[in-house]
Amino acid sequence: MIQSLIYSKIGRFIMDQKNNKVNKLEEKKTSNFIYDCIKKDLAVGGRCEGKKLHTRFPPEPNGHLHIGHAKAIYINFKIAEEFGGICNLRMDDTNPSKEDEDFVEGIKRDIRWLGFDWEDRFFRASDYFQKMYEFAKELVNKGLAYVCELTPEQVKKNRGDLSSPAKSPFRDRPKTKSLELLKRMKNGEFKPGEMTLRAKIDLASGNFNMRDPVLYRIMDKKHHIARKWHIYPTYDYAHPIEDALEDITHSFCSLEFEDHRPLYNWVLENIDKISKPKQIEFARLSLSHTVMSKRKLSQLVEKKVVDGWDDPRMPTISGLRRRGYTPASIRNFCKRIGISKVNSLVDHAFLEHCIREDLNMNAKRIMTVLEPIKLTITNYQKNKIEKFEIENNLNKPEDGFRTINFSKHLYIEKDDFMTNPEKRFFRLFPGNEVRLKSTYVVKCTGYKVKNAKIIEVFAEYDPESRGGKTKDGRKIKSTIHWVNAADSENIEVHIYEKLFKNKNPEEDRKNFIQDINKRSLIILKECKAENIIKTSKPEESFQFLRLGYFCRDKKNSTRKIGKIIFNKIVSLKDSYKKNKFV
Repeated sequence: MIQSLIYSKIGRFIMDQKNNKVNKLEEKKTSNFIYDCIKKDLAVGGRCEGKKLHTRFPPEPNGHLHIGHAKAIYINFKIAEEFGGICNLRMDDTNPSKEDEDFVEGIKRDIRWLGFDWEDRFFRASDYFQKMYEFAKELVNKGLAYVCELTPEQVKKNRGDLSSPAKSPFRDRPKTKSLELLKRMKNGEFKPGEMTLRAKIDLASGNFNMRDPVLYRIMDKKHHIARKWHIYPTYDYAHPIEDALEDITHSFCSLEFEDHRPLYNWVLENIDKISKPKQIEFARLSLSHTVMSKRKLSQLVEKKVVDGWDDPRMPTISGLRRRGYTPASIRNFCKRIGISKVNSLVDHAFLEHCIREDLNMNAKRIMTVLEPIKLTITNYQKNKIEKFEIENNLNKPEDGFRTINFSKHLYIEKDDFMTNPEKRFFRLFPGNEVRLKSTYVVKCTGYKVKNAKIIEVFAEYDPESRGGKTKDGRKIKSTIHWVNAADSENIEVHIYEKLFKNKNPEEDRKNFIQDINKRSLIILKECKAENIIKTSKPEESFQFLRLGYFCRDKKNSTRKIGKIIFNKIVSLKDSYKKNKFV
């Protein structure tokens, strides 16, 4: 125990030194173009002098949030926090055809789990439908909007190109007629596609978003909350108004909205008596070996390629949570990838690195055998049981020790035994010695075969090597983990790998499902673990010694259904060769 305490203190000292270096480097990187803009705006004489920084996170409730949203959440909430400001949560519910209240609750749950809170500032775009309609009438009265009777197909056909302007025969219709038709649109007198309200800006603009964009369209789908409406604002029209009405100072958007910024500003400049937020764009997060499109993620769910939005292979926040990722690891990932104006593909391995760092410091250790083979110690007394104390986590001395039993019959990994060892294989084989973690040195004396499969390995233990040290000082090259057979716990382990084979499956827009990795899930049903694992709680994570980090599944792992299921979170760095499962 004294030796373990010394090792734990050394381990903690080394990790603290590494973390201090990382923190000092990150402190130097706290400046970026968004920070610089905010500092300028909040300074004396700046655009927002005397104001509190006010941001917002505005997801559309048509699916669950993914790791890309986590970056946006981090930027909006964390920057507001760092500048002593506040951040709103707003549902962009302007498209009733795809929205669901279950998604709203899921979004709230995910954000709170990540460690952020909007307090009493929860809003919906639909809260402002009436004001948006009044502002639309204001634009018509100013001659800045008109009702257009071109169908979507006709609008596309008459959009023009860089050398020719767009066209609409309804652009110069009288304001009174547009107001009358807008009212009738609102009252449900026309079918979808028959009419739209368009802004009157510039049909020859080089920015096609400014070629009289649609502000309102007719939809026959009833809104799940604002049920009286038959017309719905487009995002480009609703977004700046929502920001203005909530007195947002800085509106952070992903880079694809950069070309929409002139329209954002146009709406704000042409509506009276509202504040003027500033839109700033940043590069969205793209992660290798997965897809981020909600439409594509929805296809994976609908086609039953995955087990729902929270499948541990999904890049959704709920999927990452079920997999075993921690809020701290995701926040750390978002912080360290930084904020940029250039789109790039982040390697999935870096996300794994962040959770591995977290769990290396915080996860308790436990011995589990994924593919068990029986180990019988032939010279050990039949009914004898010895107790050993083993550290829970060398990096956290406060986690203490646990007591494990040792007896004649144990389980070891099938891969830890070879009849004819490869070069540099130092684990069990006939005539070789290994150290059984924290207990004794054993020497392989033989094995038993049945139906061409090895079903049992035989060994003799060195009684004078208790604790793993040889009395004569002979060198033991390998230490393996084990589980006591008599009191082991049966568990099921789900080994997860990347969902897609291709690094960038988004490249094939139509056939991305064909790139699915068919070995992205391997289920091992006869695993053996220390019996303490039965006291574990859903979402509790452990390091399975030498195998990786695993989390108890919160969805299917219950005593009620008679299963304890653990999901593989991430592997360890291997010293010999990568295990076929981890």
